[in-house]
Amino acid sequence: MSTPLIHQNTIISPVVTEKSYVLSALDKYVFKVDPASSKYQIKKAVEDLFKVNVLSINTVKHNARSEKSRKTGRHITRPTDKKAIVKIKAGQKIDLFSALKS
Repeated sequence: MSTPLIHQNTIISPVVTEKSYVLSALDKYVFKVDPASSKYQIKKAVEDLFKVNVLSINTVKHNARSEKSRKTGRHITRPTDKKAIVKIKAGQKIDLFSALKS
């Protein structure tokens, strides 16, 4: 059995945007996750931390990119990041997102 501390390293933060609010009405929730984590690790983390049943997971990975800084004019490298769109069983919800709405 895994500990919640390991899962906290998998899920970094929830993604709070207008699109994520629309998806929460469809029982889908968006999280920023560790780029090295697999779908199985994300599923276990969400199920253990929020006590919900996960039906499916879609992931989106953005590779590292270089861009010019507006402040200094130097080229900087943005790190790799990864989002997970988690669909949970109908009727269940994650209280983290409902608390943000009120």
